[in-house]
Amino acid sequence: MPAKSQAQQKAAGAALSAKRGETKKSELQGASKSMYDSMSEKQLEEFAETKRKGLPKKKTSE
Repeated sequence: MPAKSQAQQKAAGAALSAKRGETKKSELQGASKSMYDSMSEKQLEEFAETKRKGLPKKKTSE
């Protein structure tokens, strides 16, 4: 499943970095912290590898 916004893609990248041990979990905040706890590494990879071009900066409410 691809990310729906640039913010979501960035948060997934931060959570993925912590999941892989490249950054500390304590450095995560907000969405990236909850993504770290609730998503697998594979799911985070799918979100993080989404291209930013054409994505809105933030997801709008539907």
